[in-house]
Amino acid sequence: MPELPEVETTTRGLATHITHKTVAEVNIYQPQLRWPIPNEVKQLEGRVSGDIRRRAKYMLWQFEHGCLVMHLGMSGAMRVVDADTPLKKHDHFEVVFDDGKALRLNDPRRFGAILWQPKRQSLEVIKSLGPEPLSEAFDGEYLHQKLAKRKGAIKNAIMTNAVVVGVGNIYASESLFLSGIHPKRAANRISVKRCRLLAFNIKQVLEQAIKQGGTTLKDFTASDGSPGYFAQELNVYGREGKPCPRCQSPIKNITLGQRSSFYCPQCQK
Repeated sequence: MPELPEVETTTRGLATHITHKTVAEVNIYQPQLRWPIPNEVKQLEGRVSGDIRRRAKYMLWQFEHGCLVMHLGMSGAMRVVDADTPLKKHDHFEVVFDDGKALRLNDPRRFGAILWQPKRQSLEVIKSLGPEPLSEAFDGEYLHQKLAKRKGAIKNAIMTNAVVVGVGNIYASESLFLSGIHPKRAANRISVKRCRLLAFNIKQVLEQAIKQGGTTLKDFTASDGSPGYFAQELNVYGREGKPCPRCQSPIKNITLGQRSSFYCPQCQK
């Protein structure tokens, strides 16, 4: 599943291909994704597109009268092709530009989304989101305050969008390892000092992943349409049984919130 760094890199990569272009045609080949694609998206025809930015795992593509909201779900991929390129199986949505290029969403599992946000309005799915992890609004004091009433596992807490957006399974495991915090530790039992360290490491892990992705992402005009999500240098995630990079103890794996959680039993308390 694409995580925040992948979505950020996708957004930056698409920007060079789709912004400040005139939309000639909008085609909906499969109207039912995670939610139905609203008919309002057809009103993009004849409009000039603005900038595209990321909010959590959503991509917000600005137009004068509103915003096209896109989400890749679990299996979605965007690609830019010549408009006369034959459609592939699972190509569900297409924006054709007047220069002969087209943006297509391919989504085999159909958990992605194409939504419309009118100008000066905010969709409920976006309105309820917590702060961006790389913003100044997210710091140790804020995190400590948000965790104060949460008795559940810290890993689940930092993966909750109402607390902070975009800290997916991989990055939660990695940040907790760097902070020396056991993934099952009760969220409300973490001191403000350790919350400062955890917030710092969340930022560091995500920034490094974005930096790494920016140098390895495939071009969005690649014929296979692959998003090219980058290989990552990880300390604990996916390394069950392998030696901890700090103490050489075998990395363990437990299930939290129906997700694999990797940690070092010696370094994380």
